Amino acid sequence: MTADIVIAQMGGSFINALFVFVVSLLIGAVGIYAGARLLIDRDTGFRRAIVTAFVGAIIWALVALFVGWIPIIGPLLTLVVWIGFINWQYPGGWGTAVGIGFVAWIVTFAILYVLSLLGFVGLGAIGVP
Repeated sequence: MTADIVIAQMGGSFINALFVFVVSLLIGAVGIYAGARLLIDRDTGFRRAIVTAFVGAIIWALVALFVGWIPIIGPLLTLVVWIGFINWQYPGGWGTAVGIGFVAWIVTFAILYVLSLLGFVGLGAIGVP
C-alpha cells in the first residue's frame, strides 16, 4: 500500500467517524431539547441542549469508566450523575431533570429507530444513554 492510499483511507474513516459523531450528537440534543421544551415553561435554546448532550456524554463516559464496572451501583451512579448534570443545566429541580432525561431517551430512541429502519444509522446517540 502506498502512503497516499493509507492517508486517503484514514481521511475517509475520520470523515465517517466525524459525521457519525455530529449526527449522533444532534439527535441526542434534539431529545434533550424536546424534553426541556415539554417540561420547562420557557425556551431554553437548542444550543444549551447541544452543550448538555456533549458534556453529558463526557460525564457519562468518565463516571462509567471509574465506577461503571461495579454491579448495580456503577450504572445507577452513572445515571444519577448524568441526571444531575441535566439538573444543573436546566431549572426545575431533580424531578424535572429526570423527566427531561426520560423524554430525551424516548425521543432519541424513536428518531434512531426510524433512521435504522431506513438503513441510515444504528441505535445509539451521543449525550443520551
